[in-house]
Amino acid sequence: MLKMELSTIKDAFDRVTKKQKLSSSKTQEVIDQIRQEIESALEKMQSVNNTDPELDCKAVLNELKASLLRIAPHSQVEGTQKELNVALGKYVKLLEKHFNPDISKAYRNVDIDIHTLNLIIANHFYRQGLFDIGDHFVSVVGEPESGAIMKSTFLEMYQILEAMKNQNLEPALNWAAINSDKLAQSGSDTVLKLHSMQFVKILQNGSRDEALHYARTYLSPFASSHMADIQKLMACLLWTGKLDQSPYNALLSPSNWDRLAEELKRQFCNLLGQSYNSPLSVTVAAGVQVLPPILKFMNVMAGKKQEWQSVNQLPVPVELDREFQFHSIFVCPVSKDQATEDNPPMLMSCGHVLCKQSILKMSKNSTKVFKCPYCPFDIDAGQCRQLYF
Repeated sequence: MLKMELSTIKDAFDRVTKKQKLSSSKTQEVIDQIRQEIESALEKMQSVNNTDPELDCKAVLNELKASLLRIAPHSQVEGTQKELNVALGKYVKLLEKHFNPDISKAYRNVDIDIHTLNLIIANHFYRQGLFDIGDHFVSVVGEPESGAIMKSTFLEMYQILEAMKNQNLEPALNWAAINSDKLAQSGSDTVLKLHSMQFVKILQNGSRDEALHYARTYLSPFASSHMADIQKLMACLLWTGKLDQSPYNALLSPSNWDRLAEELKRQFCNLLGQSYNSPLSVTVAAGVQVLPPILKFMNVMAGKKQEWQSVNQLPVPVELDREFQFHSIFVCPVSKDQATEDNPPMLMSCGHVLCKQSILKMSKNSTKVFKCPYCPFDIDAGQCRQLYF
């Protein structure tokens, strides 16, 4: 739905652009006509006879006036300019409709855990590196102790990232050494990437013996699982001090540092049990995406004089893009309820799936056989099996 709305806005923008080009072209054409007539009049005035120059100049000016009246610049430009104004007016109204709606209509008066909300906001500031703003926020809302814990955690991460901006890997390597077991358990190869980058840095500085010693100490443990990567690094020893002229010069790309910093940030958050992206930013982005269809639904409800606050769930599906789909979700096709632990999805003998409560209702609490609502099979509730996503 959002894509359709953006397509509508783009089409309106294209129409305005087209009208603007036509108007501009027509205006320039009229200006050129006027300029030519004026230049022609000036040439005639410069070549008039000396017998009565004033009379001749007046004749030329009268001729110019008649030419300008014949060109009628105002009439020529008026049509295209009017079309442009109409298209521009429609475009502005379309923008106001889609980007300046009364979003307060979608507000629902629900109970919110203020403490949890404050922690989410503070967490967002700290994980973005906005420590001064985070400190001020927790001070204002009265959460200094919780804020101090979050700040200390992310302060360490940003100290590591700041050092990496200066191509200093020591803090990152120390952190990786302390958390090497946890990183290995999660299947991360961040430790290898950090040591590989340090090896390349040493090699580029021109110390082959130091680089070889570093490889034997820190890279050899990865030889069995990452042989191809280790072999590539060992070949770089032949290009000590001139790696930029070698077939492996891509290892010196500044983008490698950026990717390694992002990888470390991702793993750092993972070990904290937190998502890579800020939950607050994800929530806001998802809310922005679903707001247009919710507002449309609100307008429909207002037309039917129904109360938004009394609705327990939306009677229409609201689609989210894949980046906002983190878990499998099943909605019962009969009750339209989303599956929960107390109301899990159940696989019937015919292969169709309903939620448990729908099956219990249709089977009179498992006391009778019922027909599947999607096929002619008779279903015994006792033979239904729970599905796990």
